[in-house]
Amino acid sequence: MNAPVLRLTGITKRFGPLVANDAISFDLKRGEVVALLGENGAGKTTLMNILFGHYVADEGSVETFGKSLPPGDPRAALDAGIGMVHQHFTLAENMTVLENIALGTQAMWRARLDRGAAARRIRKLSGDFGLAIDPGAVVAALSVGERQRVEILKALYRDARILILDEPTAVLTPAETDALFRTLKLLVAQGLSIIFISHKLHEVMAASDRVLVLRAGRLVGERRTAETSRSELAALMVGQEIAPATVAPAKVGPPLLELTDVSTRAGGGGAALDGVSLTLRGGEITGLAGVSGNGQAALAALIAGTMQPLGGEIAIGGATVKEWSPRRALAAGIARIPEDRHAVGTIGDMSVTENVILERYRSARFSRLGFLDWRAARGFAEEIIADYDVKCPSPEARIRLLSGGNMQKLILGRALDPEPSVILANQPTRGLDVGAVSYVHKKLLEARARGAAILLISEDLEEILALSDRILVMSKGRLSTPSARGERTVRELGELMAGHAEAAA
Repeated sequence: MNAPVLRLTGITKRFGPLVANDAISFDLKRGEVVALLGENGAGKTTLMNILFGHYVADEGSVETFGKSLPPGDPRAALDAGIGMVHQHFTLAENMTVLENIALGTQAMWRARLDRGAAARRIRKLSGDFGLAIDPGAVVAALSVGERQRVEILKALYRDARILILDEPTAVLTPAETDALFRTLKLLVAQGLSIIFISHKLHEVMAASDRVLVLRAGRLVGERRTAETSRSELAALMVGQEIAPATVAPAKVGPPLLELTDVSTRAGGGGAALDGVSLTLRGGEITGLAGVSGNGQAALAALIAGTMQPLGGEIAIGGATVKEWSPRRALAAGIARIPEDRHAVGTIGDMSVTENVILERYRSARFSRLGFLDWRAARGFAEEIIADYDVKCPSPEARIRLLSGGNMQKLILGRALDPEPSVILANQPTRGLDVGAVSYVHKKLLEARARGAAILLISEDLEEILALSDRILVMSKGRLSTPSARGERTVRELGELMAGHAEAAA
């Protein structure tokens, strides 16, 4: 635990006038787990890109195992024993586990892969580190937790001695998260060093030995995990104390949206809906938990009007809807915060102003005699930027230049103005830092207090438990029976998410 296996010294990186990393120095010791915390845009990704050779630092140096790491050379980083497991897995789904792991590990002049030797090595690594997997299984047939095991095995197969995990529990059930943490303990016991990037403070406290906090590109705090607290780390991240969301008792109103025995085709690569019935009432947050791919995408698409039901009924305010479309959903007062802010929520090369009017550019507010009223559109963008504290160069800036948290605030402002009757909040805080999460939660609770019906779809059980008045779990396209907040334990919800208990309504 004494000799550093990785040392970053004075790392500075500028993008024009923006200083993304400002003289950052830290080290990582053998058999140590260091957590890297920071707000969206704090500089974590830039720092990791410098470590992997994707960026070249303007100042500073990187050493691994006492040797200087050549800048701008990803192959050198891999050869030095650095491996990374990305939040979004980089696996070829039509290939086997063995093929994914061994891909790119042998010289080009070797015409054939020694599959027997590769399979034996994979099985040995699987046994040594508790990563049970069949080398012959096709990746498309694996669960999310199993795919993560493949990603970790890819790094270990390449003899990684330093492992970087980027938001490793973002799509895992509680049981899969527990299994991952057991694996991390085995890895550390055998001398691996780990950098653990996460926004989930309770997991950082459970998994790390030491915590580094970045804010605005600078290293603002370093704490031994045993000597700090979640509240102290949160305050270091955002520069001030963060009060937890206060959830007042719900004043439940009438049903605003009802689905009765609805079935659909599959959506977003996940399961289809199978006879789903759901009622969203005014003044109530309905939390929907579930592992990605179990029908949440189809449900969100249905409510947003981008998917048609194959059977069943949709009712708005008690009246059955005959024709359903995105325009009909918007006209009915349904606002959406989409799951993927990059692919679905925004158009990256359009300006902030263009993005905030995307769903309402034909409305009387922004259209005059068939022409866009750009003055009104810009004014609306300026209102959102000011009201939601969006860090943005100008309303004309391309939205792809914004951090994830600021992009999410713009989408939130777009969705909540004017006041909608139903809000579809699909993974509204995914990938956001603790400060941005607190802000999103505050806005959702304000909408609830005004009488809106909110469907909160999230894979974060802490979020579901903190905000929801009613909780359901989706598994294989079906819904569990609803439960009130506190009625089911985290473990029981996790079992429902994993499909290990009856989930039929």
